[in-house]
Amino acid sequence: MSRARLPFVLLLLSGCIPTESTRTGGDTPPPRLDADASTVELVEPEPVWTAQQVVANAQTVTASRYVVQPGDTLRGIGNRTGAGSEMIARVNGLTPPFALRAGQALSIPGGRYHLVAEGETGIAIAAAYGVPWRQIVAVNGLEEPYTLRRGRRLLLPGNTPVRAPDLEQRAAAFRIDIDDVLTGGQPAAAENAPVAVASAAPRPLPSNVPIAQPSRLTGRFAWPVKGTIVSRFGPGASGAKNNGIDIGVPEGTPIKASADGVVAYAGDQVAVFGGLVLINHGSGWVSAYGHASRVDVVRGQKVTRGQVIGLTGDTGYASQPKLHFELRKDRVPVNPVTQLPTP
Repeated sequence: MSRARLPFVLLLLSGCIPTESTRTGGDTPPPRLDADASTVELVEPEPVWTAQQVVANAQTVTASRYVVQPGDTLRGIGNRTGAGSEMIARVNGLTPPFALRAGQALSIPGGRYHLVAEGETGIAIAAAYGVPWRQIVAVNGLEEPYTLRRGRRLLLPGNTPVRAPDLEQRAAAFRIDIDDVLTGGQPAAAENAPVAVASAAPRPLPSNVPIAQPSRLTGRFAWPVKGTIVSRFGPGASGAKNNGIDIGVPEGTPIKASADGVVAYAGDQVAVFGGLVLINHGSGWVSAYGHASRVDVVRGQKVTRGQVIGLTGDTGYASQPKLHFELRKDRVPVNPVTQLPTP
């Protein structure tokens, strides 16, 4: 298995962490364009979760009750008590626009809260504490589009160690999957800060800039490659569930975008899939393309149906050249065959 070769600048999705090596031969690192963008320099990228420098400095808040004073806002009460305003609203059954009245008694949920800084991603925060990001999503009741804002206080799971594990322990214990990337890959921005607009040109965006996502799916899905399905959707003979389909094709076969969309991730930091591209299509739809030997798009790039986004290979945990293809609707894996035209 070879590591994915990336011909453009691949700005690793903010928050992704290094996992066990996905290569068994060769040591070609991902490339980076030099200053004049005319040549490619091969370098070993710094893991973005390290570059983000998330500090595990969560503050412990004691559960209490707070009586609303004239002029109080939910955000202000959160700042005053140290608890997350979203969690205060959740435990007290408050709904937008979160109107408060003087004299109202609110339950302040206790626990350890991390104050989100600009540019931090959910994955990076989870990695800093050595806990799965999906647990933080569940505890905080995070929902689509999973974009954090600067100044939000995230409640950490009850099993989060009080003392952050060291770097080696975190790297050994922490793994990410496609769902983590989809829910924890957008960097936090200041309130009402503009988001980057996708461009058709393969120009990587800064890791601390959120990307505007398509609002709705345009058209129907198309096959990303033509080949033989070697592993179908659902439980296999071993009992392991396949969240997509695996299509056997010769190495180097062009991979085509299944529908119009914006690249949400392009890289090789999800070890099982090696070279991986995730495309957000809007309407809750996301497509995934794994085991690529080459990736030709970057995070934040706008792509069209049928556009070549890379080449097939056997990177990651693949025993033969193939494409792992998934479709997800509102994070739930859907059998791609039901959404694709009859071959």
